[in-house]
Amino acid sequence: MFGHTFKGGIHPYDGKELSKDKAISSILPKGDLVYPLSQHIGAPAVPIVEKGEHVLVGQKIAEAGGFVSAPIHASVSGTVKGVEKHLTVTGNLADCIVIENDGKYEEIVWPERKPLEQMTPKEILEIVKEAGIVGMGGAGFPTHVKLSPKEPEKIDYVIANCAECEPYLTSDYRRMIENPELLVGGMKVLLQIFPQAKGVIAVEDNKKDAIEYLEEAAKDSNIQVVPLKTKYPQGAERMLIYAVTGRKLNSSMLPADLGCVVDNCDTVVSLYRAVVQGRPLMHRIVTVTGDAVQNPRNFSVCTGTCYRELLEAAGGFTTEPEKIISGGPMMGFGLYSLDVPVTKTSSALLCMTKDEVSRYEETACINCGRCVEACPEQLVPSRLADASVHHREEWFEQHNGLECCECGCCSYVCPARRPLTQYIKSMRKIVLGKKKKK
Repeated sequence: MFGHTFKGGIHPYDGKELSKDKAISSILPKGDLVYPLSQHIGAPAVPIVEKGEHVLVGQKIAEAGGFVSAPIHASVSGTVKGVEKHLTVTGNLADCIVIENDGKYEEIVWPERKPLEQMTPKEILEIVKEAGIVGMGGAGFPTHVKLSPKEPEKIDYVIANCAECEPYLTSDYRRMIENPELLVGGMKVLLQIFPQAKGVIAVEDNKKDAIEYLEEAAKDSNIQVVPLKTKYPQGAERMLIYAVTGRKLNSSMLPADLGCVVDNCDTVVSLYRAVVQGRPLMHRIVTVTGDAVQNPRNFSVCTGTCYRELLEAAGGFTTEPEKIISGGPMMGFGLYSLDVPVTKTSSALLCMTKDEVSRYEETACINCGRCVEACPEQLVPSRLADASVHHREEWFEQHNGLECCECGCCSYVCPARRPLTQYIKSMRKIVLGKKKKK
């Protein structure tokens, strides 16, 4: 293996002690279930149920709207109330299927699966596609597309991203601690698709107990558990691939171009459940945490559940928070309402008593170079931010602004409190949008 780290990065307070020792507990939804048709990158799913129709747990309620898309399955039994506009974690109104939960949780007849070793890659990919599995680390890229590279024989690494470097999040950690056999089982599914590849479970070295459990679960397989240096953003795809293989990925490439397939921890578990157990993606683990939460917890949640119900299950607020985030503090989405649904990519509900960022006053750049030292892509964030402010699109692109992975390291270390990541992110959207139109 390579050096197990990358150049740059930061060490923010991780806040994981709030919830890392809280075992995963299941909660059942109380109100209606809301399923956005866009829970993934690509075309929205297309509803295949009608108002008034009775559905069962595991029943497909929306089919993929294209190759880069993913179907959606009911996580409860009940009655379809219709397709309505609802608020999502990004602050947008989206088309959603709404199901009135009957509380019975009646299930479909689950399909029987033949032994994994008897399945062909084509059969496995079809199961993954029909199960609606997407990247559960945040991006939401349809997994069957990721597992269908043009030259599958050139894939020589399949990597489970178990770094969980984002502060406060502990859902992947609990999964590794409580269900290491499911993660190893999911890796075996990947290796059945890419039999010539090496299986790697990459875990930050501050999770020593998780590493021990995984090594025990993988001891009779060709899967290696690789400890990575604890540093943010170790779990970013480019940084992870470099840390494990020494291969450098840029914005114009896919991991498959470097012979790698990378999937998030819980995505890999979902592969096992779909291919071996016959269960589509209907649940995920969500960490509810922060110093404003009464009892930080890790919950196994039905997709479509309202965030407000998660907070109630964690005991509510200790005090009214100044900041609520869906996801982690570095790359999550700020929320102004808890009346939004859990989707396949929901990882955490973070509630903070103080919104420290809003108290900062931006001042002029002092040319200290800290943002350059922290940037994992070796960019000059302060200058890219200036280009954004002055609308210098061509200069921005010439100086590799599109290589920014929007990790937030530069903003975190900036003594002038400049929102560098936000400036760069805005310009990236403009440049990429114009490229797409061309």
